[in-house]
Amino acid sequence: MHHFHFVDGWLCCEDVSIEDIAEQVGTPFYLYSHATLIRHFKAFDQAFEGLDRLVCFSAKANSSQAILRLLATLGSGLDIVSGGELYRGLKAGFAPSSIVYSGVGKTSEEIDSVLEHGIFMLNVESRSELELINERAGRLGCQAPIAVRVNPDVDPKTHPYISTGLKKNKFGLSPQTALDVYREARRMAHVAVIGIDCHIGSQITAADPFRDALARLRGMIKQLGREKIDIRVVDVGGGLGITYQDEVPPHPVDYGAAIREGLDGLDVRLVLEPGRVIVGNAGILVTRVLHRKASDEKTFLVVDAGMNDLIRPSLYDAFHDIWPICEATGKSRIEADVVGPICETSDFLSRNRSVPDAVPGELLAVMSAGAYGYTMASNYCSRRRVPEVMVKDKAFYVIRRRQTHEDLIAGESVPEFLDAR
Repeated sequence: MHHFHFVDGWLCCEDVSIEDIAEQVGTPFYLYSHATLIRHFKAFDQAFEGLDRLVCFSAKANSSQAILRLLATLGSGLDIVSGGELYRGLKAGFAPSSIVYSGVGKTSEEIDSVLEHGIFMLNVESRSELELINERAGRLGCQAPIAVRVNPDVDPKTHPYISTGLKKNKFGLSPQTALDVYREARRMAHVAVIGIDCHIGSQITAADPFRDALARLRGMIKQLGREKIDIRVVDVGGGLGITYQDEVPPHPVDYGAAIREGLDGLDVRLVLEPGRVIVGNAGILVTRVLHRKASDEKTFLVVDAGMNDLIRPSLYDAFHDIWPICEATGKSRIEADVVGPICETSDFLSRNRSVPDAVPGELLAVMSAGAYGYTMASNYCSRRRVPEVMVKDKAFYVIRRRQTHEDLIAGESVPEFLDAR
């Protein structure tokens, strides 16, 4: 459930008119509901009540400081995949002991940084990475707490670009290779094996893939136990999906039941890495219709938001529902493409769909845009990144300003030999 709803014919976020926000902030912009973020995090966390757990929000889904700060105050930990996300997380108030570092390409600099801060755990993706972690920890005179990421070859039945648990994917290690890496880690002086990690994909809309993955991890945990390698932490990753169109993903309670079943009898701490399920439906992208044009083949609504603002439709052919801001506009529908101003055929927000019959000047809401929206945005075509806004009750707050044209060239320089003077 989210807090975007119509009041007297106008779409509101909680108790604030979105049209009023647009008039003051301009378009396009991202808009988040404070109440929805709280509701979603609590619903997810409470699904694991009674278990020793650390819920680590996946920073790659949405790394805005205000959102991270809110989640930190709710007791969330943080799942990171870069030094930049570590920096953002620490600035937002996450304790290092609540941070898990995932990702396939950790650098020496990043490893040093997380070890110096004393994070909870590093998820190891390869033999060479394990060797590098051991080396860097040795230089710093510490032990690195690690888990090994296992690729269980489980089909999550999601888009192939966001599937991570099949043996053809770049993530993790096969069970047999992982066992060998654990044995190598046991002999290393500067790593401490504490856990096992598994992440099978994103936007998963059934519980069975999680059950299958845990069943395979259990066998490994037992084998490691027989070899006196004690697994005290099980990181089951994230991946629980949301409703974009007609998907019916498991409720967090049902997802929690599947995880509980998989962990039954194991004396371990559970780590979870939700992202999309927390922020996806808590945010929207608001855009204004610039032009309306018709060809012999179809009708186009040209809006001021483009693929640089929300790339998911272009990248994955992802579905985002399009709502009118004025309810009266939505009562009439047309078959049209909603496209942006960028000079790419792939610059669209929806194609060949029934959308509100909007005219130039009217506002549209691109729904379910809170996850992998701003974090994947770019300055392509030298377009300025849009602002982010958060609503709490009856007030709204700009949590990231719109970029200026000066921001576009910040950090650039022209060498002296090109100076025309």
